[in-house]
Amino acid sequence: MAAENQTQVTEFLLLSLHGEPLLFVLFLLIYLVTLLGNSVILALVSLDPNLHSPMYFFLSHLSCLDLCYSSVTVPKILANSLRPQATISYGGCLAQMFFLMWCAGTECALLTLMAYDRYAAICQPLRYAHAMRRGLCVAAAASCWLWGLLDSALHTLLASRLSFCGVVRLQHIFCDAPPLLRAACSDTRLSRLALHTASLLVGLSPFLMVLASYVRILLAILRMPTATSRRKAFSTCGAHLLVVVLYFMMANLNYNRASSGSWPMADTLVSALFCVVTPMLNPLIYSLRNREVLGALQKLVGRK
Repeated sequence: MAAENQTQVTEFLLLSLHGEPLLFVLFLLIYLVTLLGNSVILALVSLDPNLHSPMYFFLSHLSCLDLCYSSVTVPKILANSLRPQATISYGGCLAQMFFLMWCAGTECALLTLMAYDRYAAICQPLRYAHAMRRGLCVAAAASCWLWGLLDSALHTLLASRLSFCGVVRLQHIFCDAPPLLRAACSDTRLSRLALHTASLLVGLSPFLMVLASYVRILLAILRMPTATSRRKAFSTCGAHLLVVVLYFMMANLNYNRASSGSWPMADTLVSALFCVVTPMLNPLIYSLRNREVLGALQKLVGRK
């Protein structure tokens, strides 16, 4: 019976920005800034030899993830805003959820890897070149992508087995696991258990590992002999720590919170901050607080 109900669902109705020109322009501007900022980071890391280091190698992967985040959600949001009714096909919904959660799981692992890179550079400088050699960095980055892929595949598989009754309206502007589970008319306990388990393994555990790394980094910085060396160490870690706190806070609110109930738009706002605004902020945080990135940008602009 579940399979029969499921095949009857051909599309989902979504919340729309139709009739909200200011929101349309806002989302469009955010998307354009995201594309520009992350593309510039990718170009700088590729073209400037001074940025050919493990830290910027991982930063290029983060920028690639942020481009994927926005491109998975925002174009469909903008397209739906031009239609009388916002819809997404059943297959399109599952595909959007799959790529979105793939990016989420990968970014959790990647941010943890970036924290270890900073720990190795500051706390074990003599072993840094060996610990973060090129081949190992490539393998570690690939493992992050694979980890996110496996996590996303599990959630998408469970979502594909859910049943939906009648006309299905998702109280959301794009497809994600929480609104799908709320709209299902079949038993969602297994999917919810998987989501909460993933929030511990994929979300909380990496966050605790990052915190542990930064506690040791902070202790090592405080033992540095000069104020100049301490400022330099803080500057290389501050941007990453800010990105980590912002990302994990938004991820926890998005995937591990109760429905707002009285104000469904609260869930949409949280998800928009997580999937749309955060990818725009990451390159700004790294570029504004990083002299090497700013220097590479000035040299690139100077060539033109």
